[in-house]
Amino acid sequence: MNNAPLPYPAFTIGISGGSGSGKTTFVRRLCEQFSPQEVCLLSQDNYYLPRDQQHTDDRGERNFDLPKSFDKKAFRRDLERLRQGQPIEREEYTYNNPLATPRLIVVKPAPIIVVEGLFVFHYKKVAAQLDLKIFINTKENLKVIRRIHRDRTERNYPIEDVLYKYQYHVLPAYERYILPYREEADLVINNNHHFDRALSVLAGFIRQQLAQYAFPLTC
Repeated sequence: MNNAPLPYPAFTIGISGGSGSGKTTFVRRLCEQFSPQEVCLLSQDNYYLPRDQQHTDDRGERNFDLPKSFDKKAFRRDLERLRQGQPIEREEYTYNNPLATPRLIVVKPAPIIVVEGLFVFHYKKVAAQLDLKIFINTKENLKVIRRIHRDRTERNYPIEDVLYKYQYHVLPAYERYILPYREEADLVINNNHHFDRALSVLAGFIRQQLAQYAFPLTC
């Protein structure tokens, strides 16, 4: 392995897909294969605007599934800082759980940055910084099932609320702001059954990128 300096701007991988597509699980399993010195993660979920700043629909329900539901300026700023080798700090988003105490997330720069979120391709100034775009593609019925399971078991949302938001918030946002970018992705990963092979391919690609730099790779 040579002693080449770390690359700044860092190589940046954007991963997007609809709610329930499995992108968060994919990203978690990917990052588990590397150390924080090799790969760092920037998650759009931690950039939700406060509840009182969210758009309200005709029924009075707050819509958290719009591009304007997030602080995209802070998201873009923090990505730019990471790409230039600067650490960032961000308070964890706790999904409006009043019983949860948010922790301070510190992300240190790494030669590979993974940027994950619903609208990472839609935000033009974020998308312009991505060197590789990956879209997690899943059948609509599976996404509904996964969303119900997550919101019922992890967040204790009523089933009626989950279904209403999927029909009137999640699906329209997906069709308008997420799905059109699938055709622009460098790699589309179908996650209807599993993504193990695609995960192995991407991990191998990252190891090839890291092989240029002077620190040992994890197994």
